[in-house]
Amino acid sequence: MMKQFRIVPTIQQFDNCKELCQNFQIGKGDLVFVSEGTYERYFKHHIDREAYFVNYRKYGKGEPTDIMVESIYADIKDYKFNRVFGIGGGTILDVAKLFALKTTVPVVDLFNKKLEIVKDKELILIPTTCGTGSEVTNISILELTSIRSKFGLAVDELYADYAALVPELLEHLPMEFFAASSIDALIHGIESYTSPKANDFTKLFSKKAMEMILRGYKIIAENGKEARKPLLKDFMMASAFAGVAFGNAGCAAVHAMSYPLGANYHVPHGEANYVMFTEVYKAYQSMKPDGTIRELNIFLADILECEPNEIYNEIENLLNHIIMKKALHEYGVKEEELENFTDEVMTKQTRLMANNYVPFSREQILAIYKSLY
Repeated sequence: MMKQFRIVPTIQQFDNCKELCQNFQIGKGDLVFVSEGTYERYFKHHIDREAYFVNYRKYGKGEPTDIMVESIYADIKDYKFNRVFGIGGGTILDVAKLFALKTTVPVVDLFNKKLEIVKDKELILIPTTCGTGSEVTNISILELTSIRSKFGLAVDELYADYAALVPELLEHLPMEFFAASSIDALIHGIESYTSPKANDFTKLFSKKAMEMILRGYKIIAENGKEARKPLLKDFMMASAFAGVAFGNAGCAAVHAMSYPLGANYHVPHGEANYVMFTEVYKAYQSMKPDGTIRELNIFLADILECEPNEIYNEIENLLNHIIMKKALHEYGVKEEELENFTDEVMTKQTRLMANNYVPFSREQILAIYKSLY
């Protein structure tokens, strides 16, 4: 029987970090991934110093890579630990997942499933952004530097035991990170809704995530960036809802096509997704207008108070209040690279492209890239 829907981590909500730490009693035998700034601001007085702390920013900036993971492993390999805590954005949650496994390196062999994948430690994930949904998914995304591409490992062993949501952790999130992460969550909701693997359960979570994020964006567009502050709990919840949806139904071409831009030009993940989003959905619309995409457009049009045929222009107008969309050439992409981007998507992102609303040919992918150039 086909597996339709499940939520694996136990999801817990806490009012603040002190309450979270009292619950988990973090200390000796715990490996804690957390940035120095987050530790100093939220956890300094609540975590036993006998825990082993990994300040992942020491190992590199931006999106996670295999080199980052192997450097961390070299430093902590002699420390005996039973629990792994990941406290951070998608980068650190994706890295922390790998250290709950019995064998983590060589990373390229792990991602190519040449190593036996066994989870032998408890995993607790605590997001500090409102976008990746990584705390509730079984996916770790890294840039594999040898092939200069982002690559995903999706296995049940990467599910957390606990996903802990603490809205307090978003209070000092700068607008640029809030924007990129929340747009990522919005696109998780949208792509999972139109995935062939979607069902009544995943669509419920997709729709709630989309609604919460878009209604929040309307408030921000009307009242300014600071208007996000009272909405942080909603955005954190929406990110988790979208994570549940795409963890079951999958993401597709928007994510697949964003990866070469992110890996080669270090564009934040959510921003790279936004670059691709509307053109991919306009292509879907032209190829198969009467299926799930029609449902989606009616749903979004109701939230945005426009006609369904205006939805992609309206959604861009709204999202441009959050983060301005750019053309590919503005990131430094050269036109001759578009062929390579296309080949990368066709050969290295088949896991995602299998979830497309309708299949894309190589020519269609290249045409979308060219239209965005």
